[in-house]
Amino acid sequence: MTYIHDTIVRLQQSSPAQAEFYQAVEEVLESLTPILEHNPKYRQQAIIERMIEPERQIMFRVPWVDDQGNIQVNKGYRVEFNSALGPYKGGLRFHPSVNASIIKFLGFEQIFKNALTGLPIGGGKGGANFDPKGKSDGEIMRFCQSFMNELYRHIGPTTDVPAGDIGVGAREIGYMFGQYKKLVNSFDGVFTGKSLLWGGSLGRKEATGYGCVYFAQYMLADLGHELAGKTCLVSGAGNVAIYTIEKLQQLGAQVVSCSDSAGTLYHASGIELAALKQIKEVEQGRLTDYVKHYPEAEYIAKADYPADGHAVWRLKADLAFPCATQNELTAADAKALVAQGCIAVSEGANMPSTPEAVEIFLQSGIAYGPGKAANAGGVATSQLEMAQNASMQRWSFAEVDEKLKVIMHNIYLRARDTAEQFGQPGNLVLGANIAGFKRVADAMIEQGVV
Repeated sequence: MTYIHDTIVRLQQSSPAQAEFYQAVEEVLESLTPILEHNPKYRQQAIIERMIEPERQIMFRVPWVDDQGNIQVNKGYRVEFNSALGPYKGGLRFHPSVNASIIKFLGFEQIFKNALTGLPIGGGKGGANFDPKGKSDGEIMRFCQSFMNELYRHIGPTTDVPAGDIGVGAREIGYMFGQYKKLVNSFDGVFTGKSLLWGGSLGRKEATGYGCVYFAQYMLADLGHELAGKTCLVSGAGNVAIYTIEKLQQLGAQVVSCSDSAGTLYHASGIELAALKQIKEVEQGRLTDYVKHYPEAEYIAKADYPADGHAVWRLKADLAFPCATQNELTAADAKALVAQGCIAVSEGANMPSTPEAVEIFLQSGIAYGPGKAANAGGVATSQLEMAQNASMQRWSFAEVDEKLKVIMHNIYLRARDTAEQFGQPGNLVLGANIAGFKRVADAMIEQGVV
């Protein structure tokens, strides 16, 4: 479609050198061809042109002092992409790879992910090129306080509500919230993913991983399968991966892998979750420590990965759950999964499969749950945390988990039914993109040219 091609060319000219952002935009826009052809109002109202440009981009320096008394400087970001459905909502990522392109791709994806939940939240994202690994608590606190000295001006419980992402957990959120509260002199529900001691929600920590598994469960049910007895591959060893593993094990599946930035762990008899949690959540250790306790497990160092992909996806299993980071699953990985009999992929990370890998999944006919749908449980439960904060209540874990199941089921149904409506049954990429787009676009039209 010439219109989409020309739009992407103009975007590349106005936002140069942002490859991840282009990838996210192109993936969405190519899916929208059917609805754009049938509904000229979206082109007449310049919805695409307005949607791909953030409402606001904030970039700022973050100076802080390390334990040796040296001044360090990082770069901070917050991209407030779209508020048609509600306050901006999306995580903060602290990682050396963070740049404008990464934040914009994540923020753009967040628009559609949040729309799919059916909840009143817009899309945003932020972070910094700061690496928490190897830093002391004091260094992390000083960085977070400096970061918040600028960000506090732009956020609020009905304006923009950040959460955690890679490198940002309860510790970092605590330090940032403390500084925010000091600066504004108000105890607001301005962050989600907070500690249970001061406004956090039961079930939030588990929500992204649990939701990813629930989404897979709904895909499999339509194929006449269940999770029990299935062998599963999981990548990553952070929050999303750990709670994906936990829910899979609770539902009777066998998880045989996880990974971190240094390598892949394969445990044929099943990952011992308690040991994994101790190493990654308590000790902040590496997966090589796991093998010390379970010598029968195999550790594959990153240096030994295949040249065209990731070792974890070359293992044989029924189901795959990419839960690490963007573009971790290549075309060669996708071919290997399909050839080995994998029947479903449910993405816990944001855009973890390359465009070529996604095309292979769609052509193969296996069940494929794209990240903006399959991993939306985290942001959905963040909105539930916002609701609890606003009403000064706390719901039980069971209440939150039940609401999460319903939300994930509704997301799956929206994506599945929309794909069928536009003549591509089973294409949940197209279904999720069109369903999310339509909700945001219609709200934008009703609110005028702003």
